[in-house]
Amino acid sequence: MFTPLLGPASGLTFSETFFSCISGGLVAATLFYYGSSYFMKRSLERHNRKLEQARKKGKKIKLKRKFTRTNRWIIKIKQRVGIYGVTWMFPLFLSIPLGTIIVAKFYKHQQQTFLLVVLFLILDCFLITGLTYLFADWTL
Repeated sequence: MFTPLLGPASGLTFSETFFSCISGGLVAATLFYYGSSYFMKRSLERHNRKLEQARKKGKKIKLKRKFTRTNRWIIKIKQRVGIYGVTWMFPLFLSIPLGTIIVAKFYKHQQQTFLLVVLFLILDCFLITGLTYLFADWTL
């Protein structure tokens, strides 16, 4: 998402930087949004496999807390800002893959979720690219 920061240094125009940023963001968002159930399932399988291997070896298994400080923070933000804030903030601040998976986990059952993710990605790319080129002109 912060690829536009290198656009002016590479000699790219605003539109070249914007479209390269948005194309990468949209590919990643689509892949991780629609693949989120697969990624979560694989993570759970891997976790269960590790637990089973530890049991077979006779190791004492320390169960991880499910409601951690990070999880509390995510739930608190989700309750405060709702679907619009989550679809805007999580992919921007957490990273597109992680943020999109979290958005899909919470809001996949709502039809407008992916559309909101795409719209906010386009808006964020436009703002970041615009600010980058605005400040690049000042410093050059």
